[in-house]
Amino acid sequence: MSSGAFTITSDKALLDPVAVHKWLSEESYWATNIPFDIVKTAFENSYTAGVLHDGQQVAYARFITDYATFAYLADVYVIAAYRGQGLSKQLIRFMLDQPWVDRLRKISLATLDAHGLYRQFGFGPVALPERLMERAGTIKYSDTQ
Repeated sequence: MSSGAFTITSDKALLDPVAVHKWLSEESYWATNIPFDIVKTAFENSYTAGVLHDGQQVAYARFITDYATFAYLADVYVIAAYRGQGLSKQLIRFMLDQPWVDRLRKISLATLDAHGLYRQFGFGPVALPERLMERAGTIKYSDTQ
């Protein structure tokens, strides 16, 4: 999908895992100091999409998914210089419009501060939180450096 000088793509050959690592490790609140090999493995094993501006990657998101029943929307970002142009909305719409997404029973995500953005796409509070459990990892990325 192309919009002016912007192109939204899921072609991994056009996306830049080095740029993803740089942003996640230096700018995100959820993956500060994440090692490159972890980002690269996540990139390779996820459905990824990004926004390119004149060939430079300026936004990114990925689904952790089995492509059949479930997806987790993760690592959504737009670099600061490109915010306020609706790119996050276009990127999320691109991802949700993939034909296989309609078959999924559930798409989940976690966010600290973008609830309003995701509500526009039908996301809301967990319906039955008493059924959800998690096992948190013990490694903090800052401990692995």
